[in-house]
Formats: sequence, structure tokens, C-alpha cells
Amino acid sequence: MKYSKSGITTIKSAPNDAEVASHILMVRSGMIKKLASGLYTWMPLGLKVLRKIEDIIRSEMNKINALEILMPAVQPSELWKESGRWDKYGPELLRISDRHKREFCFGPTHEEIITDIARKDIKSYKQLPIIYYQIQTKFRDEIRPRFGVMRAREFLMKDAYSFHENEECLNKTYDIIFAAYKRCFNRIGFEYKVVSADNGQIGGSESHEFHVIAENGEDELIFSDSSDYAINAELFSKTPKEGDECPDGSGKVKIKRGIEVGHIFKLGNNYSNSMNASVSNKNNKNVKMIMGCYGIGVSRIAAAAIEQSNDEKGIIWPKSISPFEITIISIGYSKNKTIKNYTNNLYEELKNKNVDVLLDDRDISPGNMFSDTDLIGIPNKIVIGKKLIEKGIFEIKNRRLDKTYAITEEMNAEKPSKDTLKAILKNING
Repeated sequence: MKYSKSGITTIKSAPNDAEVASHILMVRSGMIKKLASGLYTWMPLGLKVLRKIEDIIRSEMNKINALEILMPAVQPSELWKESGRWDKYGPELLRISDRHKREFCFGPTHEEIITDIARKDIKSYKQLPIIYYQIQTKFRDEIRPRFGVMRAREFLMKDAYSFHENEECLNKTYDIIFAAYKRCFNRIGFEYKVVSADNGQIGGSESHEFHVIAENGEDELIFSDSSDYAINAELFSKTPKEGDECPDGSGKVKIKRGIEVGHIFKLGNNYSNSMNASVSNKNNKNVKMIMGCYGIGVSRIAAAAIEQSNDEKGIIWPKSISPFEITIISIGYSKNKTIKNYTNNLYEELKNKNVDVLLDDRDISPGNMFSDTDLIGIPNKIVIGKKLIEKGIFEIKNRRLDKTYAITEEMNAEKPSKDTLKAILKNING
């Protein structure tokens, strides 16, 4: 894509209401635009990041044979009253009425809807286990929306639900999804912790949270320096101190802050009891289905990635979810025919190799080009200029490693050689 046609609009100053790095940098880089408190438009640059996150999640959910569906965002009050949550959920539930005065809500989650589907469609234990998932917009009327999309009222979420004949079946599926979540976050490239957690409004018997380690995280995490023991500090009446003996005796306590990006629950039969979701078992007896619930904050992942990796220049994206793999900065593009021809040919060759490339074709100063590229956080940039003509050299700069690599080309070349393309691809993929 050429920068002049990309819709990217960067700004120099931070928004007045921004408190954390991700909010500041997402606005400054042109990823999001604020519409109202807790409501944001995702611009083309930000949407590319969201779609790459979705692709990773969808890939891992499909690997475990989860079935993708799409449920309505607006939900009838009858189902929420049936489950008992209409009055219990609290003011975060956005309640609305249609022209006939019928009550609805804008869904913050979808347990009621999926349970209604399951009780109508699943009749026999032979249909179990089954996993449904969706990637969809949710709304929670946060008391204090803050931190940009990290604590927004409207957000994008992947939620999944599993149905089982018994607890043993649930436990097996829970472990499968647990592993799939770890693969998601490993593929993104996060430093993260999995901690035991409170079930909150969702309910159930057991749950785990997946937290990206970041200074601005809202949660305090307690974990061992020598085992897998990890727990959200909110479960302690008195929080241990760094260096104390771990509550399970496995080592010394370490404390870090985290941003919750995933949460999985063993729901048991909470919803199947209240909504009468039964299935015929092996003995031809009706039993209430056992449920699991599994969420990933898609839009929050984008913010968490920025919180975990940024510097004074801007965002430093993990390669896996960067909006572009590489940008080409061509100094003299509009003034030098040789540079322009070489740049255009290189751009087309990289596109043909399925490289997601951004060509900065703007007639602005090199300094502004460099600043914008660093702000946006693209992992690699190719810098083409007079050195190509004078010495047959251009440079590749790695944003994360802060390293520069020289690429040798024929002087006054009109298009990149095969060796040049190989060298570029090696640096991008290395």
C-alpha cells in the first residue's frame, strides 16, 4: 500500500484524556479516533492489527474443531430474566427498549443466547462435547471508561462456549482450550502469565486469567519464582510481599502488574439449570448439560501489545500483528527518476512475494517519514536514497532490535536483483 492512499493520519501531540502509553500512541498513530466516552472508531491502520489478531485466534480455535457462529449483539430481556441475571448484572448492562416497549440489552456476554441455542439443538450425549465461538462486538457500560480501548465501553471480543455430558468431559475440553489460548499468545509474541482468578459476574467453579505483563496493568499478579504457581492478588485478603515465601511453598513471591486479555471458566450447570438445558445420556436419562466459557479481548490485545512494547519514538509491534511487515522510505522519490523507478519496482516485487509493505510516497522531509514510521511501529524499514546511486547500497533497519543492515545493489539499478530480494526477505523473516 502507498502511504498517500492508506488513510493514515498521525498527530504530534497526545490527547488530553490519555493516561497510558497505548491510548496515547493509538491516537497519535491514527489507529483509533474517539467518538464519545469509551467509544472509538477503528481506522484502517488499527483495523489491520485487529484482523491479524483475529486470524491468529480463529486459526487456533479452528484447530480444536470449535464451530464459529455469530450471535446477535442485541438480546431479549426474557432470556436474561430466565437465567436470573437481568437484575443481578448491575448498571454495566445497557438496557434498551424497542418501539413496542419490549426490553432488550446490548450484550456484554452471550451465555444466555448460546444456552438457548444448545437446549434447542442438542438432544443427545452423542452430540457432545461441542464448542461454539464467535468474534463480535460487546458493550459494557463501564463506570469510568479509561485507558482508551483497554477499558472501553464497546469492544471486540472472542467468546466461546462448550457443552458436555459430565464434569470429566468439561475438564478435558477446558485443558484443550487452555492450551489453545497459550498458543495464541505465544504466536503473538507476548510475555504473559496464567493465573487463578475470581469468576465474577459469569459464575462457575474454576477460572484462569491470561495476563500480559505490563507496568500499566490494572491487576496485580502474585507468582512463584520457581514454579507455575500464579494467582490474581484480588483473591488474597492480605497480599504477600515480593520475596515472601510462596503460599504453596514452591519458592519466593514475585509481583508484577498485568493486563487481562483472556479468561476461561468452568461454568458447571449454572445456566443449564436455570434455563432447563438438558440432554439424553447413555442411560437414556435427561441430565443438565455442563458448560464452559472462554473469552479473549481482541481489541484489548492490541492495546496490551503496545503497553508491553513501546519506546520514546512510538509503538514496537510484534511482527505477528504489525499492520505492515516493512515500510519503504524513499528519499528523493519525487525528484530522482532512478530512485523512483527502483523504489516502485522493489515495492511491486515485495507485494508479489506476499509481503505486506507500505511505501512512503509522500513529498515530505525524511525526518518526518522516519518519525511516522517509528510512531506506527512497523518492524522493518528500507531506506533508499543517494547511497543507492553513489555506492550501490541501501539499508534495512530493524525497529525492535534497533539494528541497521546494509544491502548491496548494482549502482543505478532500475530494479532489485534476486539476491537483493533474498536478503530483504531474510531480514524480514529472520
